[in-house]
Amino acid sequence: QVQLVESGGGLVQAGGSLRLSCAASRSTFSSDTMGWFRQAPGKEREFVATITWNRVASYAESVKGRFTISRINAEKTVYLQMNSLKPEDTAVYYCAAKLSGTEKWASWGQGTQVTVSS
Repeated sequence: QVQLVESGGGLVQAGGSLRLSCAASRSTFSSDTMGWFRQAPGKEREFVATITWNRVASYAESVKGRFTISRINAEKTVYLQMNSLKPEDTAVYYCAAKLSGTEKWASWGQGTQVTVSS
């Protein structure tokens, strides 16, 4: 049962923008904490941003001021607006969900590729 599906990745020039979407089918979505992570070739998966059920957001230092995470609970969708993209943002981006107050990310999407050319 697929619970998270990402879309919106692609190829963009440095300085450009992309918006990623994550459509969720989890019954707990409105109370879930949602997150975006990324994994570049040869590197470990890393945290990008999270947003709580009441829209408190947090960001990795590397994306702060450039990326914005948001959610629409009625649509069960979370977004990642990425501006001023850099080549080092190139990675597969994953959406994840966990129950509020828990540590373990319970659901992961299949990932969407973002490539930033210089």
